[in-house]
Amino acid sequence: MDTTKLKDRLEDKARGLQNPVENVALTPSESGYLALNNNALDVIRANLKNQPLSFDLFDIVKSPSGGSTVFSVPGLAGDEAEKELTGIILDYTTPRAYWDTPDPVEGTPPVCLSQNSIISHDGKSCAHCPYNDFGSKDGESAAKACKESVLIFLLRPNSIIPVLVRVPVTSKGRFLKYSTRLLSALTPISSVVTKITLEKATSKAGKPYALFNFEAVNVLSAADAANAKEYARQFMELVSSAEMIPDLAEAS
Repeated sequence: MDTTKLKDRLEDKARGLQNPVENVALTPSESGYLALNNNALDVIRANLKNQPLSFDLFDIVKSPSGGSTVFSVPGLAGDEAEKELTGIILDYTTPRAYWDTPDPVEGTPPVCLSQNSIISHDGKSCAHCPYNDFGSKDGESAAKACKESVLIFLLRPNSIIPVLVRVPVTSKGRFLKYSTRLLSALTPISSVVTKITLEKATSKAGKPYALFNFEAVNVLSAADAANAKEYARQFMELVSSAEMIPDLAEAS
């Protein structure tokens, strides 16, 4: 089957769906980002027909296994291999979750969950939880029984819906250090274009895994930075209304 023709047809259909019934055209901002114009959010609201922007509507980019340094990114014609991800970070969450089995089956809901790694869903402090202690996972390694991660809402140039990039705990510190460096320069994270890449690493047990790297490769103009900030605010209101908290964690 000619996948190139299929992809072209799907892309044509997707471009048609980007415009609501009123046939309002979307044009990129000065930086080339399709979402940073006055009517992108109107397009989202019109196409959703007042339905919530639920978690399962987002494309998710996960950390590759086996130390691979290539992302697998969902696309119109299937997953596509990409060496780097570039876009504007609209927002991020720092979820954590605990399963009462060492190897939960994928899709199994956690016993306990926190959206921000500070307070659990039932109002308890994560800092004082015994499953937050180093070594609580198996008593042999320094791993915690409660699994931490970062979930990034990454807006790419040719889309008005961000992809979700799931950063594992092994790279959580790297991301937080990156965001802190931006903070120290009084730079909002949504006002820069961030490039995310991977590098191969090996655990103390000899298992390969991928480490995430974060780099600011461009600074948005004042106008685009203001638009990105407002877009992020309104978009995350749509996301929050969908009550995504139960779906933020992932068993793997």
